[in-house]
Amino acid sequence: MNTSEPILRIENLSVALPAGLDRSHAVRDLSLDVHRRQIVCVVGESGSGKSVTASAVMRLLPDKVLRITGGTIRLEGEDIAAVSPARICELRGNRMAMIFQEPLTALNPVMRIGDQIAEVMRIHRPQVAPDAVEARVLELMGDVHLPDPAALRRVYPHQISGGQRQRVMIAMALALEPALIIADEPTTALDVTTQAQILRLFRELLTKHDSGVLMITHDFGVVADVADHVVVMRRGEVVERGAPEQVLNRPAHPYTRALIEAVPRFRYRPTRLATAEPVLAVEDLTLTYRSTSLLGRKRETRALDRVSFRLAPGETLGIVGESGSGKTSLAKTLLRFETPDSGRILFRGDDVAALSGRVLRDFRRHIQMVFQDPYKSLNPRRRIGQSLIEGPVQHGLSRVDAVARARELMELVGLSPDALERFPHEFSGGQRQRVCIARALAMQPSIIVADEAVSALDVSVQAQVLALFEALQRRIGFAMIFVTHDLRVASNICDRIAVMKRGRIVELGPAQAVFEQPQDDYTRELIAAVPGGVFEVAPAA
Repeated sequence: MNTSEPILRIENLSVALPAGLDRSHAVRDLSLDVHRRQIVCVVGESGSGKSVTASAVMRLLPDKVLRITGGTIRLEGEDIAAVSPARICELRGNRMAMIFQEPLTALNPVMRIGDQIAEVMRIHRPQVAPDAVEARVLELMGDVHLPDPAALRRVYPHQISGGQRQRVMIAMALALEPALIIADEPTTALDVTTQAQILRLFRELLTKHDSGVLMITHDFGVVADVADHVVVMRRGEVVERGAPEQVLNRPAHPYTRALIEAVPRFRYRPTRLATAEPVLAVEDLTLTYRSTSLLGRKRETRALDRVSFRLAPGETLGIVGESGSGKTSLAKTLLRFETPDSGRILFRGDDVAALSGRVLRDFRRHIQMVFQDPYKSLNPRRRIGQSLIEGPVQHGLSRVDAVARARELMELVGLSPDALERFPHEFSGGQRQRVCIARALAMQPSIIVADEAVSALDVSVQAQVLALFEALQRRIGFAMIFVTHDLRVASNICDRIAVMKRGRIVELGPAQAVFEQPQDDYTRELIAAVPGGVFEVAPAA
């Protein structure tokens, strides 16, 4: 085959939406090429058509909802839209493969990871001997830099980290040396160091496996790190395309400029001196997870190791670190979803770590949590209004007053009070997160714990939610513990930063001092791993 010909050629692709929506097409007149050893990044907000494009290439569109109405998709010259279902099954895995955003959802929870990699070969290459399949599994696990493949192949997905699970997904995609790999937001949920490793891995594997990559992302830092070509989409249409240095530094379209300007950079709040008594004081907090394997072996994992800090009224303390550093364990322990082994959590002088029963329940109204995934944290069968009034009513507020408070809060977070009658699926991702913030504020807490509350959002929506947090904090005065793996986001919203590694705080100080003059080697490693580095951005017209 002529290597100058593209692996994937999409010409004038249009995908229609069901009637009655605000636009007629999910994708309209899209054209793009992907060549060997090339990474093409498709960038845009939710609803731009990125993932629909990827699903169309894989022939995974739900036929009753989305249908191709025009254009062609050719994989190595073969028209994807015209082939039979049997042929498309042959092409998936053999000539094209997909890496999904959330590997824990995409992997089979009851199959060992080695067996899942092997299954791809057993289905598509049944003639290959079992010994050869096993050797190939171990080779692939080595290619994606999984430690000790012989031992790790026998574990289940929940027993390995998020970064390791994503490496397993990449190994599965590479198993049959496909010409095309589609990566749909493959690094969104990963911490900065793991994200940097995965992005380096993509570039390394292209050289060895001679594939092309179509990467779906909303992160311009990822684009700056790996893209050979960039396609920017808005509401189903391409608004700009070109080399990354041109699109990132000299964007021509206002929408591209707006997206780039929304990318968080290292910016800092004015330094504020905390003179009031702390609203929360954590002293020598320790938490150990204990488990027993199927073989009866007992295992202990120290999630928190003598963690101490103070939180002043109105202050935002950022908790940053890699997956497994103890960030979420700390958040859960502060709300007493986990019971610590030792140490104290002093809320206005009372030790929360010693509370139980009704007293503990009453305390929880003072500290509320905003979770990472707003869709999962809202009951899909309950109207938004029911979710907002539930907590206040349970704590003694009359239903009439609770509804009045809910209406006020909806206006406060920038939503219409009439939307209280709607269900979660009727909102966008950013709107759902605003609802979750309103629900947390409904209890009039002194402290908000935001656990990766903006990590799954598009950059423009992320900027809006961060601005909302700041505006609400100025108006209401709550303190906030902001858990994140994105150091740039943390610098924008946090007064102080606590850097966690293996359950311990290794550095604690004002945000600007921590990020510009880090004292610990681990902090320096995290900063160096931030995707995209610093790229020049052209000013808006």
